[in-house]
Amino acid sequence: MLSEKERLYKVMNHEPVDRPPCICPGGMMNMITTDLMDLVKIPWPEAHTDVHMMANLALASYQQGCFENIGLPFCMTIEAEAMGASVTMGTKKFEPHVTNYKIDSVKQWKLLSSMNPEEGREKIVLDAIRIIKDKNLNVPIVGNITGPISTASSLMEPTIFYKELRKKNKEAHEYMDFVTNEIILYARKQIEAGADIIAISDPSGTGEILGPHLFEEFAVKYINQLLAGIADLNPGTIVHICGHMHNVYIQADMLKSQVLSFDSCVSLKEARENLSNRVLMGNVSTYTLEFGDEERVASITRHCVEDGVNIISPACGLGTKSPINNIQAMLKTVREYEELARA
Repeated sequence: MLSEKERLYKVMNHEPVDRPPCICPGGMMNMITTDLMDLVKIPWPEAHTDVHMMANLALASYQQGCFENIGLPFCMTIEAEAMGASVTMGTKKFEPHVTNYKIDSVKQWKLLSSMNPEEGREKIVLDAIRIIKDKNLNVPIVGNITGPISTASSLMEPTIFYKELRKKNKEAHEYMDFVTNEIILYARKQIEAGADIIAISDPSGTGEILGPHLFEEFAVKYINQLLAGIADLNPGTIVHICGHMHNVYIQADMLKSQVLSFDSCVSLKEARENLSNRVLMGNVSTYTLEFGDEERVASITRHCVEDGVNIISPACGLGTKSPINNIQAMLKTVREYEELARA
């Protein structure tokens, strides 16, 4: 019988398994709900800034039968905050978010701070990873990174940022290079602390927003720069891109991650036809997970498996009000395939 870590690694390396793993990385793809917080009595926003609460809440998602991994942190604001943006920690129901930008133009990138893994929430995440690693569980630990485009558009007004990718192209590349290199250092620290896998979520770097040319020039280029910057440490790698993909499948196939993850608006059958040799993750509707029932969740999960998904996962971050029974229904459903494989 395969352990959770063995099964996920085999899938990521194109090796046969008894059934798809069921994971939720963390970061933008947050797996924490109010049901889970109430069950283990570890609430937000306190868990965003307390190392033991963060570690134990991340563990709880696995221990309560929600997913087959441990993922942290629970938001995508740490990089932007460390580089100078102002962030609120949110509430029990709402994740942290940026409240004030640091710069007004890509030309001002030299005003940004460098990330420091020895202080702030960066250190809290790294210490939480170490706590979990010391437990020696045979469960994959997923460290989460906010992608380069999403980090860059959290440090300045996004509409201006997108315009300046064209109008101030040289400075935009200088800005993106700085942001990406800072993220690389943070990702490396997560791996050194004990993360088995790095998940990169870049929801602002979509083909819908950027179009094929800028998607390749900025999203693909800097995600691949990030992946190259951690390759010598040999982590597993996942990249999640939001939005429709039909006009950027060619460019998405240039991404050098082991796994590609897409939003629920993407047909996994279509994605499989266009990305025949890639490991695909997804994409159970988070709307259904929050507002549907267990039977509907199970049906969508089976549909994803039949469409050729390799790793079952929510299509995006869970709504915090999602019932825990609905979350658990995904894992229960994929385990049915394990029982069939044994029969």
